[in-house]
Amino acid sequence: MTFPRVLFFTGGCLKNLIEMAKKNFVLGRASTSNILEWKSPVFHQKKECYVSFSAFDPTVGRLRMKKVMLGHVKGRKAQRVFGEHLMRQLNEKLMQGWNPWIEAMQPTEYTLFEEVCDRYRDYLVKMVNEGHMREETLASYLSRMKMLREWNQGLKVGKMFYSYQFNRVVVGKFLDYIFIDRNNTLQTRNNYLGWLKVFSKYLLDRGYVSVDPTQGMAHVKAKNKAKNRDVIPDELLREIRGWLLGHHRHFLLACHILHYCLVRPREMSFLKVGDFSVERQTLFLHGDHTKNHDDAVITVPLHVMELMVELGVFNAPGHYYLFSDDFMPGEKHKSEKMFRDYWLHYVRKELGFSDRYKFYSLKDTGITNMLRCGTDILSVRDQARHSSVLITDIYTPKNIKEANKLLLNYKGVL
Repeated sequence: MTFPRVLFFTGGCLKNLIEMAKKNFVLGRASTSNILEWKSPVFHQKKECYVSFSAFDPTVGRLRMKKVMLGHVKGRKAQRVFGEHLMRQLNEKLMQGWNPWIEAMQPTEYTLFEEVCDRYRDYLVKMVNEGHMREETLASYLSRMKMLREWNQGLKVGKMFYSYQFNRVVVGKFLDYIFIDRNNTLQTRNNYLGWLKVFSKYLLDRGYVSVDPTQGMAHVKAKNKAKNRDVIPDELLREIRGWLLGHHRHFLLACHILHYCLVRPREMSFLKVGDFSVERQTLFLHGDHTKNHDDAVITVPLHVMELMVELGVFNAPGHYYLFSDDFMPGEKHKSEKMFRDYWLHYVRKELGFSDRYKFYSLKDTGITNMLRCGTDILSVRDQARHSSVLITDIYTPKNIKEANKLLLNYKGVL
């Protein structure tokens, strides 16, 4: 049984594509994307028994026949059964983009795409275990890779089977799927592109692709980009405090650490009891877990320290995490996600306030209120560990800014 000759082109005429393939091979980098040409397998059973098929060989710039000998199979009937099964397998592989001649020159690029994704997942897990990647980053990357794999599996045309098929066209189509078909925001589209660049570098470094498929692709800047959270008004802060005093004082401590000490949620998840000094009323932050990777010492307000004493925090061993199970001191490290989850599923649900008042809003609100009550901007900058007062000044309410007294009585010669 024979099948018609099948040709797949990416654009241009056959002659130009063959010449391009020849040129690429001469330059030492045979292209796997310029042309895919083949003839379906044919079963032969005369003097010799074999299955033959032809595939484009870039070393000679034309179709080249390949034989798979079946002499090891005993009996003519058994040979025919085996041959028909082999032809079905070869046809399937050829239709998926396989080429025996190119595979011999670039074997890693013919690694199954699903296998590459599994290896990439194992690599990410290892990076987290070695302390070179955050758990939150791992979760984000795995989520995006899952989306890519599901999208690929759902394609009726153009599905990727081998790693070399992950090219610029595929990346573009996937980004359009995320942005247009799934109706996500521009920021989400940019986040996916950021991950695709990281993933592409992994593939390129290991020879799974010969060209970075994201090269030249840029993030699209959104106009009037604003934060999706607001400063929490004083009356709501009083409600939150009152509710937590009656329902979960240890989570109230977490809110205080974020609001008054301006410690970020991820940094909070790594705080240990021994990092606090009751005598000096300070908190030491280890650079391994801070945003800028620098050690820092910040001030702990007296009422926050008193709450810690009331809760018996300092009765726990110094190596205990401050916020472990149920936000109490313990040996088990917990993800920063637990803060957001409790805020969302309990605090906000019970008090019924806007979803623009997020857990992280407590930090923004803390900075704003410190500036509003007259705390000098340098002190706030140091407490927030901002790289510049310009960043701190962003939080300064515009309605409390006053005229510069040095300029009030200035008069020039004009």
